[in-house]
Amino acid sequence: MTPMTLLQGNRMNRARSFVAAGMLVLLPLVNQAESAPSSGFGVEPKQDRLVITHSGQHVTDFVFQDPVILRPYFANIQAPGGVQVTRNHPPITGKDANDHDTMHPGLWLGFGDINGADFWRNKGRIEHVRFVEEPNVNAGRVNFATECRLQTADGKRIGMLENRFTLSASPAGWLLVWDAAFHSEDGDLAFGDQEEMGLGARVATPFIEKKGGEILSSRGQRMARVTWGQPAAWCDYSGVADGRRSGITLMADPSNFRECWWHNRDYGVFVANPFGRSAMKQGDKSTVLVKRGEKFRLRFGAMLHSTPMETKTDPSLFYRQFVDTGTDGAKP
Repeated sequence: MTPMTLLQGNRMNRARSFVAAGMLVLLPLVNQAESAPSSGFGVEPKQDRLVITHSGQHVTDFVFQDPVILRPYFANIQAPGGVQVTRNHPPITGKDANDHDTMHPGLWLGFGDINGADFWRNKGRIEHVRFVEEPNVNAGRVNFATECRLQTADGKRIGMLENRFTLSASPAGWLLVWDAAFHSEDGDLAFGDQEEMGLGARVATPFIEKKGGEILSSRGQRMARVTWGQPAAWCDYSGVADGRRSGITLMADPSNFRECWWHNRDYGVFVANPFGRSAMKQGDKSTVLVKRGEKFRLRFGAMLHSTPMETKTDPSLFYRQFVDTGTDGAKP
């Protein structure tokens, strides 16, 4: 079965799930953002980013314009309690390794090969065009949506990307949902086969495997060298600091066109990758073709968690919560 045939068949079977997937959450209203509430989420719009807080605590910056990192990303994410779970951006000399600082800014959606253009290594640009839906707070969640233009290194447009985001609170942390829809009226979109394709995160330095952190997959596998290249519904990367267990659980929606393989490393990066079949040593080289005028959806989640040591965390429950959020979503 070709990638395109697989994609078309899955679309038929998963139409209901994709309609649900149209929702992403984040809390505060842009026009309320100048004074963040004393409790609940708040969003302060800046020229190049949204600064998101909860009860006065910084949660993250959503950066949509950056002259060096040519795609949107979330930087300096803090879980409840003020524990930072992504590497400092930019890395702090003497505290963080500074490798891949323009490729691993926090949490991002990136692709090393779409029509031959490299949107992972900042050789192509995922250019922010506008907010399709301004940030708003509804039922304790932040919601917003953006439109982006996919451009090659020489400025040629090859397609468009609409992102819908949701950030909501749970007892263990913040649940961030990133729902992406690709389409093109300029021609077909061809997603290539590389390690660097999908939703990625770089965990905070204290939580990396080299410093005692741990990776756990939905299949019960542990450690970067064991989970690398293996299929899984989710992977959790976490560690212990200041008497708390904190980290990030990356999750792929079962309604995506196929399961993800995982590009996990002991220095702190991990990536949910549904494209790199050959690159992840799991089969023949794959090209996923999206025909002109068609829409191609990918939905991912990230639980940004921090709990006291005596509180048991179960990433499988995070995954169930993530999947269940799709039941009340709206189609973009």
